[in-house]
Amino acid sequence: MDVIVAGAGIIGLTTALELAQSGYGVRVLERGRAMSEASWAAAGMLSAEDPDHPAELTNLAALSIRLYPEFLSVVERLSGHSVPLRTRATLMATMPSQGKFHGNDTPTCYAIGAHEAELRVPGLAADGRSFLWLEETSLDPRDLCVALPLAVTAAGAALQQETEVLAVTSHSGAVEVRTQRGTVTAGAFVNCCGAWAAKVQPLAAEVEPRKGQMLAVRLPPPMDLAYVLRAPDVYMVPRGAGQIVIGATVERVGFDRRVEPRVVERLHAQAAELWPPIASARVVESWSGLRPGTADGLPLIGSAGQPHCWVATGHFRNGILLAPATGLVVRQLLQGRPPAVSLDAFVPGRVSDKVRSAAL
Repeated sequence: MDVIVAGAGIIGLTTALELAQSGYGVRVLERGRAMSEASWAAAGMLSAEDPDHPAELTNLAALSIRLYPEFLSVVERLSGHSVPLRTRATLMATMPSQGKFHGNDTPTCYAIGAHEAELRVPGLAADGRSFLWLEETSLDPRDLCVALPLAVTAAGAALQQETEVLAVTSHSGAVEVRTQRGTVTAGAFVNCCGAWAAKVQPLAAEVEPRKGQMLAVRLPPPMDLAYVLRAPDVYMVPRGAGQIVIGATVERVGFDRRVEPRVVERLHAQAAELWPPIASARVVESWSGLRPGTADGLPLIGSAGQPHCWVATGHFRNGILLAPATGLVVRQLLQGRPPAVSLDAFVPGRVSDKVRSAAL
């Protein structure tokens, strides 16, 4: 069967790679350039252990982490480009007003004292804070931005950029997809358009853009940061050679991508409150990205409401983390097989259904 995947971000391309490797004929249609939106802007934390995640994400995130080593191996083999893990642990701080961590310690997520936190991250402003040590990894999404499109095409999928999907019609066992470059048909269609998923008619997903402003700084040698540092209001993600990404805002401002100097300065200052040495780091870049958000903060994965039409979007801040698992379960749905984890919490249309039920 041939499948059209709309959207060449991390979710769309990972889904396309999964399908192509399973013998499907795949065409990816991308309104702009592949991996140039939220995927390019992301921090790259594979934060499956984050206790702040909604509980509904637990199983999907755990599946994705199990799939990640093989996923990266396939991407590297097909593309010829390395996608290394940049860090292998995270120190997570809570604000003084939040009190101490009261969750259950696990071998990969456990509370540590302020003194131990300072030993692991010299210069840390630990007073009055509680800390978690999480054995989770991070990567640089821009490594994936280079490698993943090459891997997808090497696997046999066609990648058609600068081609926006305008409308989708399902009839007679086939799907007709209209673009500004013409009409194409396939046996199935998957809407992976991220923050733009609501523009695909009539299969508009309940998604809106959530802007995130970020910056990158470079520490003067020999200073460096070995681990991700994360707090409720800011995070720092090392990318090697003294470069650290600081983020991020969450803003509901439509498709406004403007980067505001005052916001960049505030993020830098918040990072320095947690780790004072970063105050002397030079800002080398600032940018924004538009994450696909949903009303309840959970992805949309499942039927798009017409025969042979599916949706996989709305991953908000977790697209990089959840991509391998999403690709797998979408392939299983297309094959008519039970998904590897329950998708009940991610059913498309659930928000509208709740609104209609409340109105009755």
